[in-house]
Amino acid sequence: MARAIWKGVLRVGGRRVPVRLLSAVEDRAVHFRLLHAKDEAPVRQRMVNPKTGGEVPRANVRWGYEVERGAFVTLTLEELGSAEPEDARDVTIERFVDADAIGPEWYERPYWLAPDGGAARDYAALAEALRRSGKIGVARWVMRDREHAGALRAQAGHLALLTLRSVDEVIAPTDLEAPSGRPPSEKELQLARELVASLEDTLDPRRYRDDYRTRVLAFVHAKAKGRKIAPRRPRQRKEPASLAAALQASLRGGERRRA
Repeated sequence: MARAIWKGVLRVGGRRVPVRLLSAVEDRAVHFRLLHAKDEAPVRQRMVNPKTGGEVPRANVRWGYEVERGAFVTLTLEELGSAEPEDARDVTIERFVDADAIGPEWYERPYWLAPDGGAARDYAALAEALRRSGKIGVARWVMRDREHAGALRAQAGHLALLTLRSVDEVIAPTDLEAPSGRPPSEKELQLARELVASLEDTLDPRRYRDDYRTRVLAFVHAKAKGRKIAPRRPRQRKEPASLAAALQASLRGGERRRA
């Protein structure tokens, strides 16, 4: 069961719904410790002055922003703290927009919102109203000394809050160069349509696992038991000569999977 990492109040107009914020994802990556090769003692990282080679105590470290090459403006913890927003517990919905108004490049991290205290009925009503409208809410809130913008969505009777990136972080489609070359031919378009049709299916998230993590853990458990596993080399794939050849190969692969 996911644990609440933050509590607040969801404000929609004059309506207030107490909520708990729960992470919707979990870090399952394989993490390693750096060890000394001779005795496997953990290796520690130190802050070192590259000019003298000596270790720098944490009390002597400053945060510097490079304004031009080799020129820095240093800031103290007190100065950085003065830039932090005032603490608040309100998640304010500013407006509702169409679901396709926010492109995938804007989304950063997903959270679940759960009702807190006796707010279950208000929570369920809001989730159902949002589902029926087909809209998403644009929200603002402060958490862990940072201002956040997010999208409120209804999902299977629950509310999800997805943080949005800042506008200066996003590369929009309008910022990209237009594709060069000739337009696709009618034959290539037909092949592309057939490819899409051949792969139509329902989504089963259980198919999408981290195979790299599985293989790494297999090595770890095998070596812990004294066994040896020969690493396998990835097979090199030949690139198709043209788009049409790639589409036809994909169509053949789809037919084999269905068979």
